[in-house]
Amino acid sequence: MKKMLKNKPDSRETALVLGIAFLWNEVVYLGARQIAQSWYHYDMTTAIDRIVPFLPWTVSIYFGCYLFWCINYYLCAAQEQTERDRFFCADALAKGICFVLFLLVPATNIRPEIIGETIWDTLMKLLYRIDAADNLFPSIHCLVSWLCWIGVRKRKGIPVLYRQFSLVMAVAVSISTLTTRQHVLADVIGGIVLAEVSYILAGSTKLCRYYANGISPIKNKPFP
Repeated sequence: MKKMLKNKPDSRETALVLGIAFLWNEVVYLGARQIAQSWYHYDMTTAIDRIVPFLPWTVSIYFGCYLFWCINYYLCAAQEQTERDRFFCADALAKGICFVLFLLVPATNIRPEIIGETIWDTLMKLLYRIDAADNLFPSIHCLVSWLCWIGVRKRKGIPVLYRQFSLVMAVAVSISTLTTRQHVLADVIGGIVLAEVSYILAGSTKLCRYYANGISPIKNKPFP
């Protein structure tokens, strides 16, 4: 990890941007679920989704990606301030758009009945129990994983091998959302497109400046 960072990051600022990103993610996900839980939910499953095989073992990728997220978000939080602000502005913007879409297009899907008793079947049952079939379009799993690749793909200080791994991991996570029946193809495409568009907007508009100004009072506030 240290070899990927040219300079020692400011631990306070790193913790701050990561904390804000996490809290905003929870507000969006849990808030939208609470508001729209009794609304009609659309099923956007297509013929293509129906032919995608159900592969319980891919739940290992679906759950394992959280470590990938932690590492890459830390790398993005610990980078030079301009790029850091752009990345986390894109993250905040994308999550805000997710919130709107979760309410405008509340989506659901039909999950298979898990009858096996293997470790993968058990983990799938756990996943279905803790994560309701809502807040599906776009997929936050795909969105965050793609942002993890966007955040490192042009970072010369990060080994090429790790950058390539990040792309492979982002693609693998996207596939796992389909093979675990957590999402459908529209959710995956929506998450990836939203990640790219948000990053472009964060770098080509004044949104990044607004984001930086917005967190500045918190960043400069001394600890008690």
